[in-house]
Amino acid sequence: MADDTHKDSRRSDGSSTGSPEEAALSARLGSLEQRLAHSRENRKLQTDQSGSGSEDGPARASAMALGFRLSSELVAGVLGGAALGWGFDRLLSTSPWGLIVFSLLGFTAGVINVMRAAGVMAKQSERL
Repeated sequence: MADDTHKDSRRSDGSSTGSPEEAALSARLGSLEQRLAHSRENRKLQTDQSGSGSEDGPARASAMALGFRLSSELVAGVLGGAALGWGFDRLLSTSPWGLIVFSLLGFTAGVINVMRAAGVMAKQSERL
């Protein structure tokens, strides 16, 4: 029977007409709910402004793959030229000159490959 009177002392909004402790607790609960709602709204606005990260993932991965491809094109050109130059130096006994010349040729070939892969060369040839 004591429980029935306690249940009757509560209003429909969850606040209590009983002790001041219950009223303070109810006020704190209402304040917490307002702060949570405000925090959720801020998070939602931040997510909307950032441009939804889930759609950005594939674009970033594609850009990273392109970057790795272009850098590997350049490195492969330089290393290939250096290897050829070292080989010619060994065969012909032309100490540093083969390595220097073929490294520069490899660098040039690497830059041209990067430009071709990036599409810069195709755009320039369309203009002519």
